[in-house]
Amino acid sequence: MIWNAFLLALREIRRSAMRSALTVLGIVIGIASVIAMIMLGDSTTAYVTQSISKLGTNMLIVIPGQQKQGPPSTDSAARRFVQGDIDALKEGAINIRGVAPISSSQMQAVYANKNYSTTVEGSDNDYFVVKDWVFASGRNFLPSELKSGKTVCIIGETVRKELFGALNPVGELIRLENFSCEIIGLLESKGAAMFGMDQDAIIVTPIRMFQRRISGNQEIGRIVISANNSSSIESVKASVISILQERRKIGLGEEDDFNVHDMREMVQTLSSTTQILTILLGAVAAISLLVGGIGIMNIMLVSVTERTREIGIRLAIGALEREVLLQFLVESIVLASIGGVLGIIVGVSAGVGIALYFDLPLIFNTPIVLVAFFFSTVVGVVFGYFPARKAARLNPIDALRHE
Repeated sequence: MIWNAFLLALREIRRSAMRSALTVLGIVIGIASVIAMIMLGDSTTAYVTQSISKLGTNMLIVIPGQQKQGPPSTDSAARRFVQGDIDALKEGAINIRGVAPISSSQMQAVYANKNYSTTVEGSDNDYFVVKDWVFASGRNFLPSELKSGKTVCIIGETVRKELFGALNPVGELIRLENFSCEIIGLLESKGAAMFGMDQDAIIVTPIRMFQRRISGNQEIGRIVISANNSSSIESVKASVISILQERRKIGLGEEDDFNVHDMREMVQTLSSTTQILTILLGAVAAISLLVGGIGIMNIMLVSVTERTREIGIRLAIGALEREVLLQFLVESIVLASIGGVLGIIVGVSAGVGIALYFDLPLIFNTPIVLVAFFFSTVVGVVFGYFPARKAARLNPIDALRHE
């Protein structure tokens, strides 16, 4: 009986192909919108997580100043760190892979007739450990170079492309503002990190050389620390806070004049934000499913009116009310299911296209696709039931008289 109802439904859909297509369109748009928005949200969340992980694994960022909302940024009025803080952390902090000082400045790098504005950072060899940098060629700083503040530097891939093209820059001299610097190493490319920041547009110099030639003082802008593993981050963070409180003479109950940012917290905050936006976008898109369901109910009511005499004949020759109810209910479900299948195809295609266009990780959410198809079927049942019940309860004599 169900198979016959299914065949009758297909026949009626083919008979009014244009009307059926317009009816299905609402379901297609609704399902496609939900799937595309969910895929976009999942891809964005994955992109944020990957971007932050590129900055370094199990990393803490220590900056001067009191707690502020948003990404880590240095408070220009706060007391800076000094080399003694770095030495104390390296000696006293537990479960750490590395502690690196960082002072930075935007400068113009010049080679031959080419110039490029980039970030110059002063640090030591722990910088490459904390940030998981790999050398493409050359070497890191020698102890003597760090101690004397020799004018040597290590450059990122973007700087190499802008100044040297395809040439190997190791051993060459570049000019930073008013002094020359020998390139001793080239870092492998890391690409863009969060907020579109190009990590390869960088030049790293010994911290003492930076302080003497660029900043003109002994201050350190921020400290980056890498824990041995993710499970030890909390103990490292507590150790760092304790050491700096002692170094900076912060008493019990006084507010710290520095901040220790955990990269995991940034990942969780940004991920939760993108997930909330995904839910909101999905909810807005789901409204079109409601509109599509109303369209199905409307067209089924029209179909019942047009086929009143046919229904009357079927009831007059012995068809049961439940058989008529099933016929129209199956037709409604078939319409909604066709819309669901087409919506899944369109939605997945749109999601893949958006991810490729914006260079986002492609995340295929199978449960959402299944839920979307199930929901389209439910829409067919819910919005098709009332017209089907109306058809099943028609009086055969009144139906046969209908013109």
